[in-house]
Amino acid sequence: MRHRIAVIGGGPAGLTFARVLHRHDHSVTVLERDPAPDARPPGGTLDLHEGLGQLALSKAGLLAEFQALSRPEGQAMRILDADGTVLRDWQPRPGDRANPEIDRGQLRDLLLGPLDVRWGRGVTEVVPGTQDGVLVHFADGRQETFDLVVGADGAWSRVRPAVSSATPHYTGVTMVETSLDDVDTRHPDLARLIGDGSMAVYGVNRALVAQRNSGGHVKVGAQFRAPLDWHTDLDLGDVEAVRSSLLALFDGWAAPVLDLLRHGTAFAHRPLYVLPVSHTWAHVPGVTLLGDAAHLMPPLGVGANLAMLEGAELAESVAAAAPGPDLDEAVRAFEEQMWARAGRWAKITAAGLERLVSPDPTEALAVFDEVQPS
Repeated sequence: MRHRIAVIGGGPAGLTFARVLHRHDHSVTVLERDPAPDARPPGGTLDLHEGLGQLALSKAGLLAEFQALSRPEGQAMRILDADGTVLRDWQPRPGDRANPEIDRGQLRDLLLGPLDVRWGRGVTEVVPGTQDGVLVHFADGRQETFDLVVGADGAWSRVRPAVSSATPHYTGVTMVETSLDDVDTRHPDLARLIGDGSMAVYGVNRALVAQRNSGGHVKVGAQFRAPLDWHTDLDLGDVEAVRSSLLALFDGWAAPVLDLLRHGTAFAHRPLYVLPVSHTWAHVPGVTLLGDAAHLMPPLGVGANLAMLEGAELAESVAAAAPGPDLDEAVRAFEEQMWARAGRWAKITAAGLERLVSPDPTEALAVFDEVQPS
């Protein structure tokens, strides 16, 4: 008998899990609340690390295809002072493929491949321990049972309550995101300022970060420490009001840097939430979590990488397990491994956010000096 397996969420974690299972000739049901792959913007770019995200793609048999799509030049990193002075300018060495970039949309399409995803299947509740297995309730009133339900449904997971009472808490740092299109043609000065990869400027309790995607698209994030209700008197739907508020927040910074905000086309409010650093739970037969659902941490380039590797590792463990107790033991062993690794990274990223958006901008520079090649 084959396991009846469902993964909730069609992001990097869920799709990697499903794709590796598919490679091992195991069927899996992918349930995604979005009505279609392109129902909403896929987000920005991801740097996939050799020992994490790239290892996961290797387990899925997709590493060569990833290498053809990825942008090694996107590993470039430039840091400026608020007055526009270039403080650091790291360029990747020839042949360096340690952390190449790929657009989230391209990664999604690569992972989707032959997978059969049930689009528009929002989950409202997961109930373990029923006579026929784990019961999944859908938003449309339907329900279905599985032997294993994997929650890969992000920060506000509907699967997490089946195993844990933990909920994300606000870090004290907010990000407001905007973007620039066709930057090389429309804003050549900004294109040169940003370079081939990312550019960051750090000030007192605030930062501006710009990151290239493919096709001349640039994502810009204004990060700052503020109460969660900082926007009470601001209409976040009013583009010009948000722009004016941000320009006032970064008043005194160099004009070319502020042009990143002046030319932004729309603004999205993204307060940063995290789960407790060492989030674990008492094992629940038939249910487990991956990625942000299990260990939401600051977005410092690790989360998606961990999520993908977890998805690949869990899939390999499940594929090797016989139905019944073996499957449950495989999941239990996976969780122990995931908790230990994710706990280490959660501590690192929590400390990193404290230093990157801090009263002392030199702390941010020190963080990069520690991790960038000399």
